[in-house]
Amino acid sequence: MLAAPHHLFSRVTKNRLAWVVAFCLCAGTLVLAQVPLFNAGPDAFSQMDFNQMYLDQINRDARKSAQQEAQDKELIESGVVSALDLEAPNRAVQEYNLGTSLMKAQHSKEAIKHLQRAVDVYPKFVSAHIGLGLAYVDQEDTPRARSEFESAAKLDAKFPQSFLNLGLVALSLNDFATAQPQLEKAAFLRPKDARILCSLAYAQNGAHQYQQVLETSRRVHALDHKGMANVHYVAASASMSLNDFESMEHELNLLLSEDPTNAYAPVARQNLAALSHNKAVRAAGASSSTATTLVASLRPETFPTSDRLKAQLAALGDESDAGTCADCGTPAEENRAMETENSAVASNGNPGLPVRTGAWTIRTNVDQVTIFFSVSSHGHMVNDLQWSDIRILDDNKPPERLVQFAPQSKLPLRLALLIDTSGSVHDRFSFEKRAAAKFVEKMLSGASDLGFIAGFSQETTVTQDFTGDSAELKKGIEKLENQGGTALFDAVSFACRKLAAYPDDERAAKVLVILSDGEDNSSHSSLKQSIQAAERAGVTVYTVSTREDPGDKTDADKVLQVLAERSGGESLFPGDILTLAHSFDKLHDLIRSRYFVAYKPADFLPNGRYRAISVIAEKNGKRLQVRARKGYHARIEANQN
Repeated sequence: MLAAPHHLFSRVTKNRLAWVVAFCLCAGTLVLAQVPLFNAGPDAFSQMDFNQMYLDQINRDARKSAQQEAQDKELIESGVVSALDLEAPNRAVQEYNLGTSLMKAQHSKEAIKHLQRAVDVYPKFVSAHIGLGLAYVDQEDTPRARSEFESAAKLDAKFPQSFLNLGLVALSLNDFATAQPQLEKAAFLRPKDARILCSLAYAQNGAHQYQQVLETSRRVHALDHKGMANVHYVAASASMSLNDFESMEHELNLLLSEDPTNAYAPVARQNLAALSHNKAVRAAGASSSTATTLVASLRPETFPTSDRLKAQLAALGDESDAGTCADCGTPAEENRAMETENSAVASNGNPGLPVRTGAWTIRTNVDQVTIFFSVSSHGHMVNDLQWSDIRILDDNKPPERLVQFAPQSKLPLRLALLIDTSGSVHDRFSFEKRAAAKFVEKMLSGASDLGFIAGFSQETTVTQDFTGDSAELKKGIEKLENQGGTALFDAVSFACRKLAAYPDDERAAKVLVILSDGEDNSSHSSLKQSIQAAERAGVTVYTVSTREDPGDKTDADKVLQVLAERSGGESLFPGDILTLAHSFDKLHDLIRSRYFVAYKPADFLPNGRYRAISVIAEKNGKRLQVRARKGYHARIEANQN
């Protein structure tokens, strides 16, 4: 797998650079949903690591051998390093190495100082300019990031990574017209880089170059593109735009064959079912009203208290200090909106085809906040509250309008159970699986409830996809194997995306339950990014600690606590194996006893600003304890192209 700076960029952009218009089957209505395009892949800093090791090994005072010159040429032509980087003096390389080490520890602010020194010492240091740009991206300083990438591109017009990063910056702003030519330059310089081509396909789709999307997808498919099956999702979207439903069917089948547990596999299956149904309708010559409307919808040593986890926690700060959130969606649920009522037949007369009312927007944003919250009195859940017992303040103002209030039990449940399979939980793994199996058996009680099982170590593996059959979920738990490192934050982000992508045609309660010790040593994403993923997807997180040591609270404990509390969930610390099953019983009651409310906030502006929420519950003159998330980031008005 190529270790290109695209990995770096995915690592530090908080997953906001690559979003693709997707489609989901939803009650015969065409809707658009934004979904993350590609996973970050292997170690995000492998490219910087390679540059660092390579530059350290070069003896610039010695005459290069013919073999060394040949190796240099190969590396330059492959786009791994810039020719100018090989001439960087030792002092510049030392500053670069310090900067990249700080970036890997997620101290981008401090990394900027060293990377800037590297550039000051050697202004033609292309990799240092790119590293500096990535650090600015992490600091959400897009103008400076773009400036550094442009400087790198001017220094070496044959180095593809500069153009790739410029394209990704443009994609982060939904500026497809700017992104496409930059990514085309990168693809020209490195025509067999599947990740560059995947990004290009997305830009082409955004620029409405649908036929080019299909051509780029075919180029990707001819390469090793493990982990990038979503390119076929983009191609299916383009095919639908072209009314080429044979191609759409082909691309969706490729997605499912390459990655059957992909977060968007349920959408793909529903679209395939719709395609099959409509084909049968046309073959039978039946009325178009009977057609289904297509909608595009190893293990390193780890410690529970470590510098890595300290840095993750320190980077969070206070929620309300977060300023604007450029990558946050609409309040509460990831760009959840009220769908347009449109079930007409397309003007070309094909049955079951949606009328396209715009290039991207076939769904109207209606800014609504949805909250799930639990209420208790002296440790006992309160389940009989009415709306008159509840008071909500959003940004210190009462809601403009109540949309819905109901016990969660009246909503379908979408449950994700993430189980830590890393070596750190080896001794108690079998017992944990048995306790988890009993939990899912109780949890999915409604006819429309669905859940999936995933284990995580260095990677996240789905062992049972969405199903309402608790027996199948229990089999999925049994399939989990204990091994590897711990990438908790990556697993959380994955699970939230998968929950958000499920094509529901009604509101559903999305819940993520994590069984882990809270340690992380392998994630590409950060704790902050995983919390933002839960916010965007409208997922409530509950954590159950597997730690048995009853000592002082560790950094890993704090990680589990903040993951839950910032989403309005709760963290449980059983303390020993014997009480783990009891904790799962309590968790069942916590989840099933929640309330759901949807409202339109007063004086809402789509500016990305953090808006605090206060939920107050009183009954018979007594104030009750409420557990809910503290607020959300308002969406930012998208730049539609």
